[in-house]
Amino acid sequence: MGLDWRRVKQVREEFWSSNPVYRAIYERLTKQGYHIIGTIGAVKRCHWTREAIVRHRFCYKCLWYGIESHRCIQMTPVVVWCWNRCLHCWRIEPEDIGMHWDDTRPPVIDDPEVLVEESIRVHRQIVAGFKGNPYADQRVVNEALDPKHAAISLAGEPTLYPRLSELIEEYHRRGITTFLVTHGTRPDVLRNLEVEPTQLYISMEAWDKKSYEYFNRPLVPRAWELFQETLELVKSFKTPVVFRITLIKGFNDHNEALSRFAEFINKSYPHYVEVKAYMYLGVSRERLTRENMPSHIEVREFAKKLSELTSYKILSESIPSRVVLLSRLESPIRHGKGCPDGVKCPEKYVPVITEEYEEAEA
Repeated sequence: MGLDWRRVKQVREEFWSSNPVYRAIYERLTKQGYHIIGTIGAVKRCHWTREAIVRHRFCYKCLWYGIESHRCIQMTPVVVWCWNRCLHCWRIEPEDIGMHWDDTRPPVIDDPEVLVEESIRVHRQIVAGFKGNPYADQRVVNEALDPKHAAISLAGEPTLYPRLSELIEEYHRRGITTFLVTHGTRPDVLRNLEVEPTQLYISMEAWDKKSYEYFNRPLVPRAWELFQETLELVKSFKTPVVFRITLIKGFNDHNEALSRFAEFINKSYPHYVEVKAYMYLGVSRERLTRENMPSHIEVREFAKKLSELTSYKILSESIPSRVVLLSRLESPIRHGKGCPDGVKCPEKYVPVITEEYEEAEA
């Protein structure tokens, strides 16, 4: 028996119209290009999907890990539910629109099959819009209609979704790889994953409890301690693990933060470290300033210092995304066919056409 899509749509509409806070957030999300799936999941077209189709330029996930940018679904199972209210987050937060809301648990648990099916459908719908674009490469458009990767990130904290293992398994069953991005506030969920993602990202900005409480603004007690528990788990994963350090100028670009990040790396020994600039995007522009966005040169210098404090070598960089890759491996593990020599020749797949950042959100 097939899914009742009319019922899915009805439940979604009833939920988001159920109270003024939800209505206001829904309106803001849809204006920002989010497509709500299931009841509280979402898909949004990544900047690099368009770049791949129109300009043959590809994101750093393509350069390093083989992920084809145009065949990547950028999604989340819990679009506005998170245990942090990070200052640099581009998603809408209740206080951004003058409202108060402290829900720390998603009030709805969507069926994994619904989220996967709708995310694929919405991705195809978005991509199909390029069929009438005279600048689009129609061969690439046709490839994009068959997605091969899902970035489970976008907004919210995916580990708050109780059926995360089933969601990952549902994508894998369809031949779609998964990258899971988390801030590490649910070590219990990560510890009990029955199905691991293709690659796991652990995001970090703070270097101690004081800086964490100031910048990440946790809604739950012991969030910093929970993050530390997550770091303890890293060596137990079979899947490759990435530490993504978001560099915020004027906050964590100093030697104290640098040395603590090096400690985290040397202790947990992840496969990769990505040092990536904070980007002045979305609603974060109401909390931070453009001056908080470091240049790629500053990101590169920070990465060099981090390399000196760890056993990790700099393997590659993507200037338009202001990100540098360090690893304990000689070369990254590739999960797709994209950008075959992207590690050594990034400019071949993402030529620098502007000094300004290009709004890649994943």
